[in-house]
Amino acid sequence: MERAVGFLVLPLVFFASQINCQEAILHISNESTNKEYCIVHNQSWTPLSQTLDDALQYPLVNMTFTVLCNTSGVVPGVVKGKALVVMRGDCDFSQKALVAQSLGATTLLIASKTLLITPSANDSEYAKISIPLALMRYRDFIEAQQVFSGRMQVKLYAPPHPKIDASIIVMLLIAIVTVALGGFWSGTCERDRMNGDGGGGESKADPKELFLYSPLKVVIFVAMMCGMLVLMYFFYNIMVHFIIAIFCLASASALFSCVDAVMEILSCPSGSFSIKNYNFSVRSLILAAVCISIAVVWGVYRNEDRWIWILQDFLGVAFCLNFMKTISLSNFKICVILLSLLLVYDVFFVFITPFFTKNGVSIMVQVALGPDASGEKTHGNMVEVPAEPQAPSEKLPVVMRVPRFSAWAQNLCGMQFSILGYGDIIIPGLLVAYCSRFDVWINSSRKIYFVSCCIAYLLGMIVTFAVMLLSGMGQPALLYLVPFTLTASAVVAACRGEMRQFWAGTTYMVRRPREELMAP
Repeated sequence: MERAVGFLVLPLVFFASQINCQEAILHISNESTNKEYCIVHNQSWTPLSQTLDDALQYPLVNMTFTVLCNTSGVVPGVVKGKALVVMRGDCDFSQKALVAQSLGATTLLIASKTLLITPSANDSEYAKISIPLALMRYRDFIEAQQVFSGRMQVKLYAPPHPKIDASIIVMLLIAIVTVALGGFWSGTCERDRMNGDGGGGESKADPKELFLYSPLKVVIFVAMMCGMLVLMYFFYNIMVHFIIAIFCLASASALFSCVDAVMEILSCPSGSFSIKNYNFSVRSLILAAVCISIAVVWGVYRNEDRWIWILQDFLGVAFCLNFMKTISLSNFKICVILLSLLLVYDVFFVFITPFFTKNGVSIMVQVALGPDASGEKTHGNMVEVPAEPQAPSEKLPVVMRVPRFSAWAQNLCGMQFSILGYGDIIIPGLLVAYCSRFDVWINSSRKIYFVSCCIAYLLGMIVTFAVMLLSGMGQPALLYLVPFTLTASAVVAACRGEMRQFWAGTTYMVRRPREELMAP
């Protein structure tokens, strides 16, 4: 049976592992220099080689003085056996290709000053054309003329884009490490509070922490999230700047809290001094200056896609860790209510809202990625790439972003990212943090609840990415993470006979002596 399943699954994985994209690469070189540019082609025309080594090289002839709708003004001997670059316009792509082919050209490049689209034609036209055809940005050709002052040799190739990109592994590591660290930190803080309280009675709450212990508070919290999301959808251009400012402040504070906790563990000296009866810590002042500077750098360069994602993810991890440490769920009942409501929230705004929006895009995706989220847009098998640099569109800093490392051709046309929302880390992370604190309350040396919930979160993330790859569309991660983590936690509590304590949490500790919970 297992072998039969394996034979059925392996072809599906292999089939889904690579896809042919409409973006391709134009490799231009001379004796000393080479450079690559974005081009857009159509696999229905003559297919391109998949690697640079297999691609044929041709001299490039500049014919941007013509749109090549006919042979007038073109000397066949000049273009025979060479690649041509002509201007877009006046006639369709197939007519240009037929003219170029009749002149003996080997490749046709069409320079465009407008939006690059996948070149298409009637089905009957494809069979008549035997030379490669692609669109390129006119500004790229001008740049190439400046870089390569002499003769240019060109190769066209279209590397396949594997669906399983390394960025998914990086994203998975970021998520599980953040959740595990946040949960561990929350448990450590709980142990410190209990030890500081002398081991008797209830541990004193940290004034910096916010406890969610009332179902009504949870319902209000989720309702506020829904309202904020709808406001951001309708007033995105106004709200985005407000959210960016809040993120800069919150991430700087979170980064300070995280790094300061690490420095406390390492016993770094603080070096305090006093001014007019006010005590100041040199370490805290320097750390605050560094954290604020990092947040300001992100705020200034937030639209530099090539590298700013590293800083955003760094600040995002700190933000998630501090959130998980600051917001505490008092018992498993609250965990179930919160995660269940947010599961419904996530599914509704991802899967249901497209039926009500004008453009058919979900409110969640529209808000997370922005109204002009990418310089490259895809409609089915048709690709659109701007011919000129676009004004950067503001995006909400609410996602982890990792570039798709293997999408080389797509990244030339416009950076492509794998994304994961902060909520997909924080929301299950609050349950992981509760499990970690419960391990402290029952004095579990093996941290059975914490470890089990982390494993369940990892499995839920793997299932999320697997469904995303097989379906070819983004998934509401909470749809998989919530059932995995809640079920795993409940099963562990039931198997250990601790469901009553686990369900009641801190409220149970108020009613029952601590010694009962400490009993083996």
